[in-house]
Amino acid sequence: MDDYDDLLGRVAAQAAQSERLQAPVAPDLLTEAERRLGFPLDPLLAALYGRVGNGGFGPFDSLLSLTPAPSSDDEDTVVTGYLARIPPADANTWWSWPRGVVPILDWGCGMFACVDCLSEKGTVLLFEPNAISGQDLSDAWFVDAGSLAEWLETWLTATGWYEEEAADQPAPEIPPWPAAPTRL
Repeated sequence: MDDYDDLLGRVAAQAAQSERLQAPVAPDLLTEAERRLGFPLDPLLAALYGRVGNGGFGPFDSLLSLTPAPSSDDEDTVVTGYLARIPPADANTWWSWPRGVVPILDWGCGMFACVDCLSEKGTVLLFEPNAISGQDLSDAWFVDAGSLAEWLETWLTATGWYEEEAADQPAPEIPPWPAAPTRL
């Protein structure tokens, strides 16, 4: 039993209400995904995919699949999304994406919820490309939640900034990600 059993149980109960929920990822596919990424997933994120489902739940039932669904090899997944954003080592570009930060939810308009798999608690980051000034990508990164567990709690309690009720409130201050300048 890990520290996440209660949270995973509540997430699974909520996720079961989604018509888009996919079956959990088999252990060998989880291992293959981590091999392709080049680092282990945050433990809670791995447990979500391995015990709750391969996407189709979470805010707006839109958590990305870790691996392609059997019916679609072309689907944008956590793995393909991350690998597509990492420029080749010899690329002559200002564009970069932080190592170990995987996209988990596409908010639209280029915005993504991401998990920093290299942080201790799986910090959830908001990538907002509309905030980029010039060629400074660090302007596009914000801390949405201090941990994946906190982020999931906001979904479970319907208190996230993205909730319809939040539209009637002043926009929350989402702080910049202080590690962005050193991680890009």
